[in-house]
Amino acid sequence: MADFETLKGMIIAGDGDGAKAQTEALIAEGKAPRDILDSALLPGMEVVGARMKSGECFIPEVLLSARTMQASLDMIKPLMTEGAGEALPTVVIGTVEGDMHDIGKNLVAMLLEGAGFNVVNLGKGITPAEFVKAVEESKPKILGMSGLLTTTIPKMGVTINALKDAGLRDGVKVICGGAPVSDAYCDEIGADAYGPNAAIGVDKCKELAS
Repeated sequence: MADFETLKGMIIAGDGDGAKAQTEALIAEGKAPRDILDSALLPGMEVVGARMKSGECFIPEVLLSARTMQASLDMIKPLMTEGAGEALPTVVIGTVEGDMHDIGKNLVAMLLEGAGFNVVNLGKGITPAEFVKAVEESKPKILGMSGLLTTTIPKMGVTINALKDAGLRDGVKVICGGAPVSDAYCDEIGADAYGPNAAIGVDKCKELAS
């Protein structure tokens, strides 16, 4: 018999095949998709996020757990009817224009989904205009921008100014991260938060969404 604790353990362990089978069994038993999310997938990723922050596990293990969670999440998403429970807060995330680095950004995106966010992952090399368009269309609570090159992170400030010009800045919180980014830089460009690593970035998003 399938149960939430077993699935949670498989998420933590990164057991993709086991988690898939367990998720299928829970669905077959008539468990509500939202219950699967709230009682197994999210708690499992919370444990993984805590272990990452404490140094007990590292990016390869976190990615494995995140991909395992994502596969189970993809199975239950079509079964989650609109209006069932509280709506998931939306985060639009992308790597800024001119920058093709996206491993860290993708890890943040997966951890955000694992934390219960609806994530719109725009990819890499995203222009200020594309960020603005995504905010207009998706109406997220949070916009996340990533950059790993000192030559590209000025695009974060340009994007924030573009949001102001479009009349959208007051309606969305902005968080930035990446190796050259700092708390002081985020203050300088008018961002709302700085994510020094993936786990802390997710915690900051939780704060911004509350």
